[in-house]
Amino acid sequence: MKNLYTHNLNDALRKLRDDILRIVDLLGLHRGKETDTWAHILDHKLLVRLSPDFPIMATICGGGSSGKSTLFNSIVGDRLSPVGGSAGLNRRVLVSAHGDILHRPDILPALFEPFGHRPARLENPQDLTLSGPPLYVLNDGVPRNLVLMDTPDFDTGAKGVYINRDVTRQALEASDILIYIFTNSNYNNRENTDFIAQMLTGIGIRKCFLVYRVYPSFSDEEVRGHAMTVAANLYGSDASHYVQGIYRTDEDNAVAAGQKFMTLRSINEKDPSFMEALTAVDSGTIRLELLSSILKDVLIQADEILEYAKISNHELRLYLDTLQTAQSHCVQEALQHFPMDRVMKRFVEIWMETDPPYVKAMRKTGSLVERPFKVLVGTAKKVKQIFSDTEKQSPSADFVDRVEEDLLKAVNSIHSAAVHSDISVDAPLKDPVTRRMLKTLEQIRAGEVLKDTERPYTEPGEEKGTLTFSVSAHPVVFQEQEKLRSMDWKSVLESILSRRDVIVELSHGIEMILKDLANGYRSKMGMWTKIRQMFAAFLNVVPATAAVTYIISTGDPVGAVGIKVKLTGLFGLHDLYALVAIPATTGLKKADQNQLEEMLGPIVQTWLNDKLKAVQDLFEQEVTGGIIRAATDTLDASNPLIHGIETRIDTCKKVMVS
Repeated sequence: MKNLYTHNLNDALRKLRDDILRIVDLLGLHRGKETDTWAHILDHKLLVRLSPDFPIMATICGGGSSGKSTLFNSIVGDRLSPVGGSAGLNRRVLVSAHGDILHRPDILPALFEPFGHRPARLENPQDLTLSGPPLYVLNDGVPRNLVLMDTPDFDTGAKGVYINRDVTRQALEASDILIYIFTNSNYNNRENTDFIAQMLTGIGIRKCFLVYRVYPSFSDEEVRGHAMTVAANLYGSDASHYVQGIYRTDEDNAVAAGQKFMTLRSINEKDPSFMEALTAVDSGTIRLELLSSILKDVLIQADEILEYAKISNHELRLYLDTLQTAQSHCVQEALQHFPMDRVMKRFVEIWMETDPPYVKAMRKTGSLVERPFKVLVGTAKKVKQIFSDTEKQSPSADFVDRVEEDLLKAVNSIHSAAVHSDISVDAPLKDPVTRRMLKTLEQIRAGEVLKDTERPYTEPGEEKGTLTFSVSAHPVVFQEQEKLRSMDWKSVLESILSRRDVIVELSHGIEMILKDLANGYRSKMGMWTKIRQMFAAFLNVVPATAAVTYIISTGDPVGAVGIKVKLTGLFGLHDLYALVAIPATTGLKKADQNQLEEMLGPIVQTWLNDKLKAVQDLFEQEVTGGIIRAATDTLDASNPLIHGIETRIDTCKKVMVS
């Protein structure tokens, strides 16, 4: 089960590394020395070592003349390390491993990372007597999952100066497990065991096999007793947790003379042989324990990077919402003038085109057939006198000029907002987008790692019920902003003005909706209304409702007060009103006012819905599209990445405590 946990941890760490580096690049976060160091530690201290096929690193250590080199040669089955009667003969670490391991470029750097040097091949055994980086020999007799290291004597020296202790420390740091060999003369040497204990405290406690080179006359109980003394000196009260096995090798003159190898025997009859026990070590479990402190630090840093990423993601969302809110205001500015005559005349035409056949026939044969135009004009004048006191409607050419003027002003405003390093906008408090922006701002300000950093802010707007959002441009959009700044703005304006017909002209969509409105109103007509329509047709006058509509469309321009048309469907700004308003009337009956509002409101709204989308598309095609796409694409990509990073970190933490 532990191996499964280790495999899950390795997989989670690899994905965490990739996702962290990707989110840093994606959100334009500063990828400096700290992030690179974090990735280096993950690559070279964790990922490689937690890989299931990473070999066991076993280090033979012990005091002078304890038999380290003889044990090394005995385990590998070859006389590789020089042996002799002089203590401190070897000055370098000698590594032996199967050729398949040392030829792997992905594992070799991790194996010897603590030494700061890759090992050189051993050409002459006498090179071991000279100080320097590790040397290695290939030996196919060594199991493929094992790398064995022979270390110099760590107690060679005088007056507290030990010449090989740095090399020994590096070897211990590189190892997963220790093979500590001792003799009857030094098993209770506290200076030796204290040195090892101090080293293990600094680099992480390694488990060990204890090998006692002892006289044959010693009983197994005596061997066990001496070995546990060594264990207690090394590990204290937790010695039993760290000792993997106790083996004895009896003194033999032939071994001392180099004529035969050591024979190791467990003091417990049921225990496996030394090589079986060594190669059966649960390397995943051991490494997870050894690397837990490093892993903990890595996850702490990953949490911090994740927090930066979340805040950056929120800032990008807030910037995008603010820009789109500003764009919605500019879209409205471009639609300050409503072509009342064109829309209303077209509605009247559709209304009359859809009259029942008998009504059309009565229009042609009515007793007043000679005077349709005079009656129409007379009706128009009467209705106009009743409820209209506004200025005379501007000619169509003036309307086009006003549209062009509004469009230029609006597009310059959105361009200014898009290219600047910061953007401010007033947003209504009750609007859903505003509420989302406030929530995003709260998430940004709650960021633990950025409390002292300047953040976006809000302040009361000039108008009651609004907030002013001031937001800095996000690094994600810098490149698109620069593209926009470098464009020939005069050409852009000409291109936009050449397409002003998207506002002026009636679209096919409006045509269809006007027909639907006409059919809807006709289906609601009561009996008395139909009789009145028949009578009006017989007199050859425009139907009452259509007449009122016609008067408004041909009489006076749209005023600034009256029946306001609510703006919907654009960035969620449901509480903003368009600048289009049907004039309030004074002499019209309440019922007629209601009928007028019921008819004209949807018609104006139909035009607005169509034009809002058209102008928005025009602005995004020519001005804001690149910025909006860059922000939206990044948000779409970063949201699942952030969720994935949270999942990986959680998986790693669960493995650590399991």
